[in-house]
Amino acid sequence: MKLDLLKYMSDRLQDETDEYEEAGPVITISRLYGCPAKIIAKNVSDELNMKAKVKGYNDLNWSYVTKEIMSESAKELEMDPSKIKYVFDYKKKGLVDEIVAAHSSKYYKSDRAIRKTIARVIRNMAREGHVIIVGRGGVAITRDIPRSLHINLEAPLDWRIVRIAEKYDKSFEEAEKIIVDVDRKRKQFREYFEGKNTDYTQFDITFNCMTLSTDEITSIIIRAIEERNLFK
Repeated sequence: MKLDLLKYMSDRLQDETDEYEEAGPVITISRLYGCPAKIIAKNVSDELNMKAKVKGYNDLNWSYVTKEIMSESAKELEMDPSKIKYVFDYKKKGLVDEIVAAHSSKYYKSDRAIRKTIARVIRNMAREGHVIIVGRGGVAITRDIPRSLHINLEAPLDWRIVRIAEKYDKSFEEAEKIIVDVDRKRKQFREYFEGKNTDYTQFDITFNCMTLSTDEITSIIIRAIEERNLFK
């Protein structure tokens, strides 16, 4: 049965109105493979922290997270990060793998339990606020937080093929296969939490990375954050 995480979170937060309203601010950045999400996340956090210093908000600190989610999730599960890496590689355990693992380790955690923990870690980071979450299904897990902004990065396939081929020294054919596979797995990862074709698949802003530079995208995101009063 699919984990209806959004319904669970929404139902729980209905009884915690004050905490719900105070959650965030949180920015999520989703992307098609080959788009520079981490660079943009770093640029946005650096720009926000610079603005905080100028305005005298010395205690305000924005950060961006991606790999930290895996290490924090592993810590909560009391597992080695390598044991849950398959989830972050957009893979799933088969039934046979689950049965073997369950009988071979006293620290066994089901695939569903691991994914629930990852979602909870992301949710907690978002509720603490002043964080930019890169990928990891962040839009699905935090969409119901009012003080949030959800960004999507995309670009034509041919443009991304050239970038990946150059970056990893692959042929165009190899790069295309990698891109198509990763895009599909990332979509499935989001749908695990949000379902298919729901309102939670919609982003606030989508950027074309082929026609807009990272500096231009950063500038527009900063403006959107300020317009929506999400700076502090």
